[in-house]
Amino acid sequence: MKSLSFLACLSLFALIFQFAIAADPSQLQDFCVAVNSPANGVYVNGKFCKDPALVTANDFYTTGLNQRKPTNNTAGATATFLTVNNFPGLNTLGLSFARADFAVNGLVPFDYHSRASEILLVTEGTLVAGFVASDQRYFIKTLNVGDVFLFPQGLIHFAANVGQGPAVAFAAFNSQDPGTTFIPNTVFGSNPPINPALLAKAFQLNITTIMELQAKF
Repeated sequence: MKSLSFLACLSLFALIFQFAIAADPSQLQDFCVAVNSPANGVYVNGKFCKDPALVTANDFYTTGLNQRKPTNNTAGATATFLTVNNFPGLNTLGLSFARADFAVNGLVPFDYHSRASEILLVTEGTLVAGFVASDQRYFIKTLNVGDVFLFPQGLIHFAANVGQGPAVAFAAFNSQDPGTTFIPNTVFGSNPPINPALLAKAFQLNITTIMELQAKF
């Protein structure tokens, strides 16, 4: 009986621990508006806290996500992120937000978020979105206005415009700084460059092709 109780407690502890590390730590105060100067307060979640007496409504407000962003780049898409780095009021709240603008045939390149899951809402146009699970299963869906798709934390995913006109989507993340890593840029555009021979072996390509890809990034 004691062994059963011990196992039950151990299982409960493991479950609680799993939830505890699933997202950013919970705050122990109403808010902690991020500042860069240590003179203003304590260091919490990678940022210093602004003196609560000096906090105003503007610390929790931003604007501009109603505006289209240029998409005249190689991917034909632009993602505009609101994270703790440009929206200080997000500090310790475990949230961030983004807007993605797509030209016709535009693509937000294959990426993943090491610290957050992502939920995507289409507000204009038609997108195809998908992700690959750790067992290499591929989940893909065509999304129209009002449709929502979920990208689990840490899994490689993408979104592409398959409509006849521009597309817009908004995304929310359960982290103040999702840790966005774009796969092509990271692999082929690292500084200093990864040895082309290693990449050639990993991708089963010749070194010349790898070097051409590195030159693009």
